[in-house]
Amino acid sequence: MIGAPEGSTLVPEASTRVTVIRPASRWPRLDIRELWHYRELLGTFVWRDIKVRYKQTSVGVAWALLVPVFTAVVYIVVFGKFAKFPRGNLKYPVVVVSGLLPMTYFISSLTGSAASVVSNGPLVTKVYFPRVLLPIAAVIVPAVDFLLGMTVLVGVMAIYSSWPTGPIALLAPAFLLLAVVAALGLGLFLSALNVRYRDVAYAIPVFLQVLPLLSGVMFVLDHIPQKWQWVLSVNPMTAVISGWRWTLLGGATPDPARTAIGVAVAVLLFFGGLAYFRSTEPRFADTI
Repeated sequence: MIGAPEGSTLVPEASTRVTVIRPASRWPRLDIRELWHYRELLGTFVWRDIKVRYKQTSVGVAWALLVPVFTAVVYIVVFGKFAKFPRGNLKYPVVVVSGLLPMTYFISSLTGSAASVVSNGPLVTKVYFPRVLLPIAAVIVPAVDFLLGMTVLVGVMAIYSSWPTGPIALLAPAFLLLAVVAALGLGLFLSALNVRYRDVAYAIPVFLQVLPLLSGVMFVLDHIPQKWQWVLSVNPMTAVISGWRWTLLGGATPDPARTAIGVAVAVLLFFGGLAYFRSTEPRFADTI
């Protein structure tokens, strides 16, 4: 080769990635290129949390089935037999289980993402990586339980012969995506807030106890007074649950205006949570 000493070879220069660490942007934006570069780290976080989730338990991942079954039984007995909550044209066990699955996913995602930054304090203070990966991983992990729990819903649908009618079932993932957006947005905000105020960890369980009742898990939303339908529409999970039942079970068609309110609130939660997370991110290491 020209310019190379006799008997030697030229080794092509290895391509390297230069990382420039700048102050975090205070605008609500995600650096997709950076997140893609750290995709293996995201996978490591997710796999670590999945393995730890049921470590040293007697029944393991079977808890992903037992928890919704036990909760559904309590709801059916208390709210179906005694309280006589409205069920519309659906069987009450189908109403409860179909609402319980997305709600359980949302609660697990919100709880995990709110604690994600604080629980990974040693990493945050010693190693550089996009901190937003922590809430994102916490939102992904409960999806495994959701997929396993779908077997419970399919079993209940088979028992009561409640099956999707037509191609409208293809819209079901869109309502689940709405739950992901709402959980991630609120999780980003609470995870950043939890770094400074540890009271967040104690306040979240109080809020989550009443959330199923405010989201229509135990009843069909279109059978309550109109004014309360509009009030509950501010909660994005009401749009998720009503849309989920509509697409999978042939329930009542969600009101477009109220669904739009839920979608708008979810989007605002996402961008508001991301903006707050990004603005407080530079102080995470010092505060923790």
